Amino acid sequence: MKLFETLMNRRRFLKTSAAAGAAGAAVAGIGGLPGLTPVKEAHAQPVRGETRVTKNICGQCPARCGIDVYTTAGRVHAIYGDLGNPIANGKLCPKGHLGTYFLYDPDRFKGPMKRTNPRKGRDEDPGFVPISWDEALDTIAARLNDLRDRGESFRFAHFYGRGWGASDAGLYGDFGKLYGTPNSAIGHASICAEGSKRAKQATDGNNSYNSYDYRNTNYILNFGAAFLEAFRPYNYLMQVWGHMRTKSPQTRVTTVDVRMNPTMAASDRAVYIKPATDGAMALAIAHVMLTEGLWDQEFVGDFRDGRNAFRAGRPIPRGSFEERWVRGIEEWWNDELKDRTPEWAESITTVPARTIVTVAREFGTTRPAMAIMERGPTSHTNGTYNGMAIHALNALSGCLFAEGGMYYQMGPSYGPLPVNSDDFMDDYAKEIRGKYPRIDKAGTAEWPMAGTMIQETAEHHLKGDPYKLDTAMFFYTNPIWTAPDPKVWEEALKDVFIIDTSPFPGETAMYADIIVPEPTYLERLQDSPTYPFEGWPMAALRVPAVDPIYDTKHFGDTLIEIGKRIKGPTGDFYKALDNVENVLRHRAKGFENDPGDNGVRDFESWKAKGVWYKKPYHWRQFRGEFYEWDGEGYNRQMTPEEVKEKLIKTPSGKFEFKSGFLEAHADYIQRELGVPARRVGLPQWVEPTSSGEGDLYFVTPKTPMHAEGRSGNIPHAIALMQPVAGGRTTVYLEIHPETARARGIRNGDRVRIRSNLGFVEAYCRYVASNRPDTLVMPMEHGHWAQGRWARGRLPGHSGEITENVSDPISGLASYYAGMVTVERA
Repeated sequence: MKLFETLMNRRRFLKTSAAAGAAGAAVAGIGGLPGLTPVKEAHAQPVRGETRVTKNICGQCPARCGIDVYTTAGRVHAIYGDLGNPIANGKLCPKGHLGTYFLYDPDRFKGPMKRTNPRKGRDEDPGFVPISWDEALDTIAARLNDLRDRGESFRFAHFYGRGWGASDAGLYGDFGKLYGTPNSAIGHASICAEGSKRAKQATDGNNSYNSYDYRNTNYILNFGAAFLEAFRPYNYLMQVWGHMRTKSPQTRVTTVDVRMNPTMAASDRAVYIKPATDGAMALAIAHVMLTEGLWDQEFVGDFRDGRNAFRAGRPIPRGSFEERWVRGIEEWWNDELKDRTPEWAESITTVPARTIVTVAREFGTTRPAMAIMERGPTSHTNGTYNGMAIHALNALSGCLFAEGGMYYQMGPSYGPLPVNSDDFMDDYAKEIRGKYPRIDKAGTAEWPMAGTMIQETAEHHLKGDPYKLDTAMFFYTNPIWTAPDPKVWEEALKDVFIIDTSPFPGETAMYADIIVPEPTYLERLQDSPTYPFEGWPMAALRVPAVDPIYDTKHFGDTLIEIGKRIKGPTGDFYKALDNVENVLRHRAKGFENDPGDNGVRDFESWKAKGVWYKKPYHWRQFRGEFYEWDGEGYNRQMTPEEVKEKLIKTPSGKFEFKSGFLEAHADYIQRELGVPARRVGLPQWVEPTSSGEGDLYFVTPKTPMHAEGRSGNIPHAIALMQPVAGGRTTVYLEIHPETARARGIRNGDRVRIRSNLGFVEAYCRYVASNRPDTLVMPMEHGHWAQGRWARGRLPGHSGEITENVSDPISGLASYYAGMVTVERA
């Protein structure tokens, strides 16, 4: 009936339009015909109200791009990149404009709530009812005070995903110290990208991501970093890609991966590699660089007699190589590298030996050149060793701290808090400190080298080992969906009092006993020091574009308000902090003595400009010597002791081809990975362990529209999800045609992917440019909560068939280590 009415209305419209056109033509005459009636003067639409532009920071990924938010008549209607922000430069990526979708999402939580249904599960309605903020905060504080009175404060845990700065995640340490829990806070890095950080800690002493001088590099050897898809900072990388590919000389790019993605498609060379074997290829490249004399002698050193003694299969005499800024190259060659020929690597990686030689020669003869990596090589049980082998190439090329190379990020010149937490430690806090391990056991004998192990928490709680949690608070993380084997979390959180702070109804929120929702990033005041970028320090500021449209509270203020209600000196500390704005005003006082390049010198100018930054990076390595910025140039040469303190923070003060950090844990590594104790420090080939009994690798990358795990409930994001396979309304399982046909699977069929944990279903898409032994299914859908557009959307959730296996060294979850089968559903 509605269709018929629509057609009739359209018919009347066309009929009326034709009559009006004929009548007009009869009057005005055009081209020999009667003329048309003169057009009326055009008028602009009436002004709806004053338009205000506020400075903010995009919240769609870790990039932290500055944005200008346009608000008219109290409504946000446009978001653009901030011209004054060095990451954004007036530009945004495709998902940067999604902020209004977040702000006006009809499924958002509208205010604090409490649970009325004591049962928890996927099919249980929480029965949330509204409560006041005072009731919510008093309930939480009463529970925490009771735990502390019983000497069980350690049974409270904070969990967080994306921490932004001093106004949120920066408050955790003091809370844990004063309240008395080792679990404040447990971060998500072990289900993100901890592997690359640990590889760098093992070799150059920095437990951090690199910052990069992309503008001046001439060669990028990219192992599994989705540079034009989901690497950080994504928006800036798309900008700098254009510069690199048009400058003279043009930056050449070789991408090593298991699937075709935008980065591989845009590269000069695409190298398809067997999953988990990137380290073997890197070792072979290092082998070629040494045997052919392509290493940077001014950084690495040279043979004392000036003649290259690196020969395949032959050890070099001890003491024959004079090292400069490296340690252990002789042992690395003799005990590992001499036998890692391109032919050997081909048998491991399936990459032709001639390709490895070509890449090695290009990389070794181009200056500056850098090797970058991310989750592709490191998301396996041998991830740290893969990462070490790749990062070793940066030492051989001499790009560390050099122009066109890689650095480490400097922090902002923040001032201190108004009070010092050390002055508010009571006897209980002092007594309990260090008495109990973390619930995830990071830093214990079980995971001695891991900084965090969030994925272990649920199982530890279920076993009561080392203890049971009583209460847990979640900020910017949803482990019931993001963690591997998340059904374990569903079971574990049934008997934990859950406090969730998300603005959105995610899976973890459905288990909450108390909801204390945050506003979205467009509604809150919040600082954000930059993720590793170009090295020099930067800190942006979120300024609310509108007052919170619902009854929400910034997480930092929620935490401070809970703290005020804790008995004893802890409450006094948080009363002195007062609120987030007070915290940020004190942090901004540090800018008075170190004003930014854009004139920011206090809180008000920070709000007006949206960002403080201070160029240049303070250190530079040039032809094997290190120099420090003296205010006018890199004029002050550094001593080896200063290099060790500020830059290469290893035990030796040099890049270690034999890692002292790993040698300190030799027994553990030998037990967990089977590496002989005398060899644990060497970048080396370690056979990966795969989970599952299938015959196909299962890889679950992020897509360009992956918006911090929340894009599943954004229709615009869903429509643009998968650029290579063309997913719309879903993401496809990418499968090679030969692999599919051998199993009787047609393009577009509904299929079932099965692991030891069970199965999920998806629609498949033939992708001939992926490896035949690898299935690819981006981690986007399969939600059973999150909102009306997210719930029940195929494919099923990849995490439900991803076993909880981790790299023993970094603790990074081995998301790409699973072996699965696929069949028609």
